[in-house]
Amino acid sequence: MKKFLLYILGVFFLTVLVAVILDGFYTYVFMQSRNRGKIETVFNSTAKKYDVVILGSSRANNHFVSKMFEDKGLKTFNYGMSGGHLFEASLMLKLMIERKYEIKNVILEADLNLSNDQESEGVAAKFLPYIHCSKVIKDHFSAEENFKELYYIPFYRYVKFDSKIGFREIYKVASKEKTNALDNLGYYPLGKHKNGNMKNNIVNLNPLPHNKYYEEIKEICKKNNINFIAVMTPMCENVVGMNYFDKVKKAYPEIYNYENSVIEDKYFSSCGHMTDEGARLFTGRIIKDFFQK
Repeated sequence: MKKFLLYILGVFFLTVLVAVILDGFYTYVFMQSRNRGKIETVFNSTAKKYDVVILGSSRANNHFVSKMFEDKGLKTFNYGMSGGHLFEASLMLKLMIERKYEIKNVILEADLNLSNDQESEGVAAKFLPYIHCSKVIKDHFSAEENFKELYYIPFYRYVKFDSKIGFREIYKVASKEKTNALDNLGYYPLGKHKNGNMKNNIVNLNPLPHNKYYEEIKEICKKNNINFIAVMTPMCENVVGMNYFDKVKKAYPEIYNYENSVIEDKYFSSCGHMTDEGARLFTGRIIKDFFQK
């Protein structure tokens, strides 16, 4: 019995040791990543200076044409993340501040994402390799239910989110395989699709009266003398429940409503995402309204 217990104990300690070694190795590899995605690029960067930083979900990523700002002499990058929520947008801005970025203006896409204050697991997971290397990442996740497992159990986060930060991603990082996430200064243009979903129903969607992460972004901008511009971006014509945007305006009167600045379906790839042509019309309007000298 004693030998059996010693054997079990030995297996346990060996498992822990292997987990610690693998955790350290994976983290080391991610610390070298600079060309695959927006999160690791910011984390592994030094201080940068921007006139305009764009944050939000895919409705930021697909709607703000960075080069149009650059053509006006405004150094710009679109840090919108497809599938992301305000949880990730707030953390991205915190990470930039931690990295001593100098930012003059933040444009935040704040509309549908105001309806929740939860993390988007698929996007949030990409911050997790750095949870032991950044106080702001650790603190940001500290209120999440699974924080203790993610932080204290070695290699757990890499196993749990294997599809995002597991072996396959490690291999691609190590082999320096690039993605298109950083192309076009972070902007991802969409084309017109025959089978694009041009109907949407947001009747049951309601903005939270106090979205924690929206308020965090606003406060970070105020504290760091960053001009904060929050906007609602367009949706296609066939949306049921468009009074959602009125609800947002009532709850957050400082948010500019540009929902109807581009309305024709020909400018949309799907109901919630404009084509490149629509995005250029929209971006032109934003530049005219906020940055025209």
